[in-house]
Amino acid sequence: MEPARVITEKRQPTLERALGVWGATSIVIGTVIGSGVFLVPSSMIRSVGSVRTLFIVWIVSGVLSLFGALTYAELAAAMPEAGGEYVFLSEAYSPFWGYLYGWTQFWVAKSGSIATLAAGFYTYLTVFFPPLGGTVMRFPWHIGPGGSRLEIHYGQFVAIGLILLLCGVNYLGIRAGGAVQVFVTALKLTLLAAVIGVGLFAGAGDFSHFAGRIPAAAGVSGFFAAMVSALWAFDGWNNVSMVSSEIQRPQRNLPRALIFGTLAVIAVYVLINVAYFYVLTPAEVGRSSRVAADMMARVGGRVAVAGVTFAVLISILAALNGSILSGSRVPYAMARDGLFFRSAAQVNSRFRSPGNAMIYLSLWSCVVVLSGWFDDLYNFVIFGSWILYGMTAASVIVLRRKKPAMDRPYRVIGYPVVPVLFVVVALFLLLSTLGTRPRESAMGLGMMALGIPFYFYWKKSDRSKILKNGK
Repeated sequence: MEPARVITEKRQPTLERALGVWGATSIVIGTVIGSGVFLVPSSMIRSVGSVRTLFIVWIVSGVLSLFGALTYAELAAAMPEAGGEYVFLSEAYSPFWGYLYGWTQFWVAKSGSIATLAAGFYTYLTVFFPPLGGTVMRFPWHIGPGGSRLEIHYGQFVAIGLILLLCGVNYLGIRAGGAVQVFVTALKLTLLAAVIGVGLFAGAGDFSHFAGRIPAAAGVSGFFAAMVSALWAFDGWNNVSMVSSEIQRPQRNLPRALIFGTLAVIAVYVLINVAYFYVLTPAEVGRSSRVAADMMARVGGRVAVAGVTFAVLISILAALNGSILSGSRVPYAMARDGLFFRSAAQVNSRFRSPGNAMIYLSLWSCVVVLSGWFDDLYNFVIFGSWILYGMTAASVIVLRRKKPAMDRPYRVIGYPVVPVLFVVVALFLLLSTLGTRPRESAMGLGMMALGIPFYFYWKKSDRSKILKNGK
């Protein structure tokens, strides 16, 4: 690193290591369990047809996510810095690959995820306040999702307000954001346990449902289609690595948070699906757009439906808070290295948070909410994201060869089989996605490619500043 930059950074406030193991684990659990497990069982059973096969998909996807967590644990413990994959890819390959990940995260993946969660929150809130689904205004321009006319709904302003509120909470520092994350995650798990308990012990189910089938494409294509849905529900276990520089004793706590958090999510997902299929038949699950609500309606009526809706809202709230908390560290890390707007590298002197980076990410996410493109953006970025996930997992092998002397407080169990299996399955998913969603895959790669000119611009600009400061 250039001397001029070192001198500048030493004068700036730094991020605070104040997040304990429970806070880190709550980021894993809280950001993974959002709305996915309440939505995807319907599409999954339509893809595979068999309930037993569906559970195999959940278990395989959970084990794959655990393999990813084990792999990331080695990287995060060895490089406990803000930015997660941005740092790992930059170190293993080159700053270009780290930048490409950060570009995709800021403009599409993380902002799209935040917007989707916030929109999901207001969508479920319409159960209690139906007018939120009403249209405020319609524009004549065909710039909405899929080329439709742009419409603004009342609920979108609620979604924007929620994003800005949680941005404000996390602006107050990792202690405030972490405390909120621990609280809402604990509440979420309590409510999910109640939903599972009601489903299993209300006496309204039948174990014969688990042997049921419905017509489906089945085969390998159906299995991988269901697996894509399941992995979407598991997505987010990697987010805790983005706040590595703010975790106490990261060499010990990061691996624990990644592994125990992922195992807890697997257990919750399997149990809640047992409850779904115990109460509902495969055909009923396949027809349902809100599986948990339909299950609770069967066993407890309207009061139970209101209860599960509240559980979903808390689940989304925890995922949204964790996404804003962790996601803001990526543009901060990029800016620190001169690959993003320089103001995003500033750390608030009072709260020790990357305040500007958090504001930029939140404001852009609000724009995505208003655009209505959040679901489409997520579909576009799946292909490119899994390329980078696969490369990150492979970087464990690359760095073992490239930097054998690197301090590794934690080494991945089952090396090299575990990271290799993760990479192999990632390749299969890429091929499957390319075959089933060629348009979305191409657009996702196109969005990533848009960042390449900016990489060279910022690289050149940063080099010019260093030369100027060195004179």
